[in-house]
Amino acid sequence: MRLEAGQVAVVTGAAGGIGLALVRRFAAEGMKVVLADVEESALEKAAAGLREDGAEVHARVVDVGDRQQVLDLADAAYEKFGAVHVLCNNAGVGSGAEGRMWQHEPNDWKWAFEVNVWGVFHGIQAFLPRMIEGGEPGHVVNTSSGDGGIAPLPTASVYAVTKAAVVTMTESLYAHLKAEHARVGASVLFPGPHMLRTGLWESHRNRPDRYAKERPRKTPYRSLAQWESAMKEAGQEVEFTPVEEVADFVAEGITKDRFWLLPASEHSDRQIKARSASMLERRNPAYLESFILD
Repeated sequence: MRLEAGQVAVVTGAAGGIGLALVRRFAAEGMKVVLADVEESALEKAAAGLREDGAEVHARVVDVGDRQQVLDLADAAYEKFGAVHVLCNNAGVGSGAEGRMWQHEPNDWKWAFEVNVWGVFHGIQAFLPRMIEGGEPGHVVNTSSGDGGIAPLPTASVYAVTKAAVVTMTESLYAHLKAEHARVGASVLFPGPHMLRTGLWESHRNRPDRYAKERPRKTPYRSLAQWESAMKEAGQEVEFTPVEEVADFVAEGITKDRFWLLPASEHSDRQIKARSASMLERRNPAYLESFILD
């Protein structure tokens, strides 16, 4: 599809990071934008900035893990603008889990799955039927991660499992859309190729009471700035990809109907080849050995 003025884009997790960059990119094309985020103050600030730049905006506080809130978001988008052409299921959280997998709290898994997996599914069910019925070209982008989407980072295993699920869900969605001869495409996004400055590092600030930690953390949450400082002290420089580059990459991918929104990266390619070879040759996952030795 082409991105054109007057079309409508819906983005979850839109108050900052990749989500806000996506919204700004779509608005730059003259598209009407619907912002959804769980953080009201950040959402209002983002919407106000877009309106100042001349964008036509609708903003709504939404917890994507709550099915009814996502259904209400779809109703509001269609009531406001009459159509939806691009849907970015982008909202995501880290789990805050510590230790080995058998030491994780069930609430770490429940919360991460509710947002990262159920949130994507709720978006698909809330919007896709009407997008297909509208008969216009459209596209769905689901945000995954190299962590899990390509191979797991075992030290963040809960997050990795959810992002692996997003890849499989999007592959299935792609097949279903093709089977229906729908004019709606699907893509799975692997933001990068380097680290990103997003609010994912501070997901705990929005953790709902129903999924509260059952016991105090052994170590305090570490911000991105603290992690970056620790890496520098260890003599390791960290590269960052601007979120604006991710948004440009997504926009180009939509117009070229690319399923794999996976930026070129030697690191990613090594992971893909190592994991694929391990499976094809029925060998144990040696690509995880650096973590096994930790």
